[in-house]
Amino acid sequence: MIHTVSWYDQSVIEPFARNWLAANPDVTAINIMDDSLLTESLAHDGPTPAVIKRMLFYILAAEAAGADVIMCSCTTMGVATERAKGLVRVPVFNIDEPMAREAVRAARRLGILATVPTSAPATRRLLEQEARAADKMIEIHTVIEEPPFEALLRGDRATHDKLVQSAMDQLARKVDAIVLGQISLAQIRHDPGVLVLQVGHSGFAEARRLLDRQQRPDCKAG
Repeated sequence: MIHTVSWYDQSVIEPFARNWLAANPDVTAINIMDDSLLTESLAHDGPTPAVIKRMLFYILAAEAAGADVIMCSCTTMGVATERAKGLVRVPVFNIDEPMAREAVRAARRLGILATVPTSAPATRRLLEQEARAADKMIEIHTVIEEPPFEALLRGDRATHDKLVQSAMDQLARKVDAIVLGQISLAQIRHDPGVLVLQVGHSGFAEARRLLDRQQRPDCKAG
């Protein structure tokens, strides 16, 4: 797993990975973290060539370390993860990819709610990519609310969740489903009256599927 925040233990490991690993004792997890990746991306409105290059190095390093499947937990890094797919012999994917496929299958009017500015374009790109693959027309409404993320960085999760829930209620008036692409939004529990899709469990389910594929002698990486 490749992470871009220093608090990945709180956002990925404790809420999702720990129980999943307990239920999959045959799996060993390796974590690579570089929080400069997201910091630099936020400062430049998206991943810079240098950020993408470092991500590619980390993915190559994960393969060299013996990883059978590589998952990035940061939505913003989607373009780098996509580029890496042709460079390694093992499957590599972003944690939000299975969620995007589910969202496109489930609804036509989709709302993206993000608290990190670079996350929303990455989620939109992924949804549009999945829609093209499914030959389906979708409508996307995007809302970026930065104050919740600022509260989260201060350690104030209660304020973070309250602000996000309020934004979800407003966005729900315009869409049939709300997409929460960031791992920092994966623990939000709120019913705004429409379908809510989040990352986390679906990403680890995809990792299990890909690991099983790798164990079959006739499978190909992808």
